Amino acid sequence: MKIAMIGAGAMGGATVEGLIKGQMFKNEDITVSDPSAAVLDKFEKMGVCVTTDNKLAAETADVVCVVVKPWLVERVLTDIKPELDPKRQILIVIAAGVKSESIKEWLGEQCPPLFLVIPNIAIAEMASMTFIVPCAAVLQQHTELVERIFGEMGTTLITDEAHLAAGTTLASCGIAYAMRYIRAASEGGVELGFKADDAKKIVMQTMKGAVELLEASGLHPEAAIDLVTTPGGVTIKGLNEMEHAGFTPSVIRGLKAGLR
Repeated sequence: MKIAMIGAGAMGGATVEGLIKGQMFKNEDITVSDPSAAVLDKFEKMGVCVTTDNKLAAETADVVCVVVKPWLVERVLTDIKPELDPKRQILIVIAAGVKSESIKEWLGEQCPPLFLVIPNIAIAEMASMTFIVPCAAVLQQHTELVERIFGEMGTTLITDEAHLAAGTTLASCGIAYAMRYIRAASEGGVELGFKADDAKKIVMQTMKGAVELLEASGLHPEAAIDLVTTPGGVTIKGLNEMEHAGFTPSVIRGLKAGLR
């Protein structure tokens, strides 16, 4: 089975890195199409097939992934339309805000079984939260294949198109929000007297521990918080100061802003 990645910018490149680390595809069965010579040189050194010809990449693939900026999707799909074969290919579009109805209109009868997919950049480290929306002419075996591809590179959730924007802000944008907390807490650590690198290491390990505790215990975050907040203790004082400054409302407002 061969897969083509048309577009290898931040998200496309991260996805290719995840595919290379995975077991579903041999490196020589991955094709990257991108106009950047630097990008192509990088992946060619990893044993991946590279080209600047989107049509060539699409023609030879069983799974065609279009990972470009939203305003370029129509142009790219129109360009590769003659090479698409609905009988043997699956089309995956990774582009926030692009509607399946638009894609089906652009491709017409040439539209293969279609999936809208939104991962986040942690896919490069096999740790993405990826949303998968089955759209046009999709059979169960198609969905199972796409789940296997992205499930190897993190956690997946099959959802509907109506929830895709919410998933994007919660997980794709959300990874940036999590990093902003790491930055803020690290700066606080420096103010508390730690060197910058040590502060970042402490905060990252603390976040990793919080995630692993919640995964292992199944506890609601607030129930886990109760385990470390003693009456009159420093933890509850710190939490209350953050809430006075609008911590929870700010997070929710940021997430909702991503839907606009």
